[in-house]
Amino acid sequence: MKNLSYLLVLTIVMISCRQSRLPKITPDVITEFTLNDTDDSAIWVNPKNPAESIVFGTDKKTNGAIYAFDLNGKIIQDKTIRDIQRPNNVDIEYGFQLNDSIVTDILVFTEREKQQIRMFSVPDMKPLDGGGFKVFEDEELEENRLPMGVSLYKSPKDATVYAIVGRKTGPADGYLYQYALNADSFGVSSKYVRKFGKFSGVKEIEAIAVDDENGFVYFSDEGVCIKKYYAEPSMGNEEISCFGGEYFDEDIEGIAIASYTDGHGYLIVSNQQKGEFNIFDRETNAYINAVNLSTTETDGCEAVTVPLNDTFKNGLFVAMNDEKNFYFYDLKRLGLQ
Repeated sequence: MKNLSYLLVLTIVMISCRQSRLPKITPDVITEFTLNDTDDSAIWVNPKNPAESIVFGTDKKTNGAIYAFDLNGKIIQDKTIRDIQRPNNVDIEYGFQLNDSIVTDILVFTEREKQQIRMFSVPDMKPLDGGGFKVFEDEELEENRLPMGVSLYKSPKDATVYAIVGRKTGPADGYLYQYALNADSFGVSSKYVRKFGKFSGVKEIEAIAVDDENGFVYFSDEGVCIKKYYAEPSMGNEEISCFGGEYFDEDIEGIAIASYTDGHGYLIVSNQQKGEFNIFDRETNAYINAVNLSTTETDGCEAVTVPLNDTFKNGLFVAMNDEKNFYFYDLKRLGLQ
């Protein structure tokens, strides 16, 4: 009994030591609760009326969903996609060419238990994928075909939209697969383009983020570092850098990119067990500082830098919170200019 009591006290002390000692920044908005387990977020900016923009968030179970929230954190029932079998990560891309006359924004997310990605139009939320696009089909082991992370990249060369997909487990090299999303008279299809990305084997890779303007893809090799590669397939598969690991307590999780029109910007990365977010310079990837946004065990996060409404005059940062909800912040409250 004494040993058990000692271990309990030691565990409490260790957890307490890991908690952030930075001043807490409380959210401007807390969303309504989801049913199961929140994980990742994506923000769609309404070009006609930014105040009617939508935040999407995954709810990660067999009876999962992609929840849609308004900027007050209320669930938009008719924009929410339900009965998804363990959706993990989600992303948005603008200006997908469906045919000669129709251009739409799209939402793509992973559906782990069906070993596929899904694709819907935004904001009308119509499926464009015929039920889903299979991923990692050449893998012999089923556990290596379970998708988790996803991020979208739109090439400035020819406007091709790519889905870059990670999985629950994978090899030391070629952990990520990249698929071109193409539309023709028969509908939308997914075409395998390449595999890339080195994996340490320490934990897993889930969080993926793409810097469209600069053509880079970042992902969290969770126990090691943030890894950086070229998003354009023709630029090759060599790792550009592995940085930031020394600033994380344990798991390196969600990555958000705050990009401004003058070219500067930031990477905002969840330091999950510490309860903080580390901020890095977008151009140099140098560490700047950390903030405590009062979230618990944050996985996914997302940012946009355009004004949306009176609450989010400087842009919006969204962070998953481990209480079946998401926290919204005006971007300036993170100290970003």
